[in-house]
Amino acid sequence: MTKELGIGIVGCGYISKTYFTLAPLFHGIRIVACADIDPAATKARAEEYGVAAQSVEALLGNGKVDIVVNLTVPSAHFEVTKAALDAGKHVYSEKPLVLSMEEGEALRRLADEKGLVVASTPDTFLGGAHQHARAVLDEGLIGRVVSGTCHVMSRGMEHWHPNPDFFFKPGAGPILDVGPYYVANLINLIGPVRRVGALTSMARTEREILCEPRKGEMVAVETPTTIHALLEFEQGATVTLSASWDVWTHGHAPMELYGTEGSLFVPDPNFFGGPVEAARQGAAIAPLEAWDHPLEIVNQEHPDGMKANYRTVGLAEMADAIVAGREPCCSIDRALHGVDIMTSILRSGEEKRFVELTTTCERPPAFGVSKARALLKD
Repeated sequence: MTKELGIGIVGCGYISKTYFTLAPLFHGIRIVACADIDPAATKARAEEYGVAAQSVEALLGNGKVDIVVNLTVPSAHFEVTKAALDAGKHVYSEKPLVLSMEEGEALRRLADEKGLVVASTPDTFLGGAHQHARAVLDEGLIGRVVSGTCHVMSRGMEHWHPNPDFFFKPGAGPILDVGPYYVANLINLIGPVRRVGALTSMARTEREILCEPRKGEMVAVETPTTIHALLEFEQGATVTLSASWDVWTHGHAPMELYGTEGSLFVPDPNFFGGPVEAARQGAAIAPLEAWDHPLEIVNQEHPDGMKANYRTVGLAEMADAIVAGREPCCSIDRALHGVDIMTSILRSGEEKRFVELTTTCERPPAFGVSKARALLKD
C-alpha cells in the first residue's frame, strides 16, 4: 500500500500510549492529532508523541484526519463514533464498539448512508498464534470442532489500574472488557454463534482501589463480575466461556477446542503469540511445529515476561482495506455479532433463559504470513 491515511485519536488515557507506540510499526497509517475532554491529557500525549493537540470538535474537522480512533470509555463509544461519522470520518473503535444492539445498528445504518467504514478491536485474533491455530483447524488437524472451553479469570483491575471505576459499570465487567478477545477469536476459529445461555453473579458490591493516586477509595460494582456462559455455534459446536474478576488463582487453560479427531490448545487471546499445542486421537499433548508468522515475535516486556504485542494491526489492516475497497478483518458486522453474543450472555444471566442471537457474520479471512509482512515496516 502506498497511500497513508491520517489518524486522529480521541481519548488520551491509559490505552492511548499503546496506539502511539505501536502504530509506527505499520505501513499506511500515521497519527496526526489527538483529543480528550481533559485538555491536560491531550497536551501531555501530544507533546510526548509529537502530534497536534486539538479539541474533539477541531479533530473531527481536521482535513488531515481520515480515520478517528475512538479510545474513550465504553459508555461514550456510541456518541463519539456517531459524531465522527457525521463529520465524514471512518472510525476504528476500542472494544466494545457499543453497549447495545440498537446503538450498533444505528451506527451501521449511518456508516452505510455515508459510505464510511467502521471497525473495532479486538485485533489480537490476527496474531501469529491464533492464525496458526486457524490454519491447522482449516487443514482438519482435529477434525470438526464439536466443543470447547474458555477461561478468563483474575482478581480484577483495581489492584493495578489508576482509575478502575468504569470496569465495574454497565458496559464493562469481565464479559464486555476481556470477553471480546475470546469471542473474537472464537468467531475467527469456529464462526458465528446461534444462541447463548449464562449464569451471572458478583462477589462484592464494592471494590477498593489498591494503587496510587486513589489508593483506598471504594468503587461501586454495578455489573456482574462472574459469568459462566454456554455458546452454541451455527456449525454445531458448544463452547463454555467462564469470565470472572472474582478469582485469585486457577489452573484452567485459556482456550481448548475439542474435535472429532483430537484437541487443540490455544494461548490467551488477549495477546498475539504463545504456544499452540495439539493432541490427535489420544496422543500426548505436544507443541505444533513453529511457523514464521511475524505477529508472534516477542517485542515487548510485560510484568510476567516478554510478549508479542502488535495492537493497531487491525487499524493498519482497516486502512489497507479502505484503500483497496474491501471489508476489513475487524469489520462492523463481526464487531456487532460479538456485541450481540456478549450482551445476550448478560441478558441470559438476568432472565435465566437461553437467548437466540439476532445477528450473524462470516468468519474473517485468514491473516497469514504474507499478509502480515505486507503491513509491517522493515
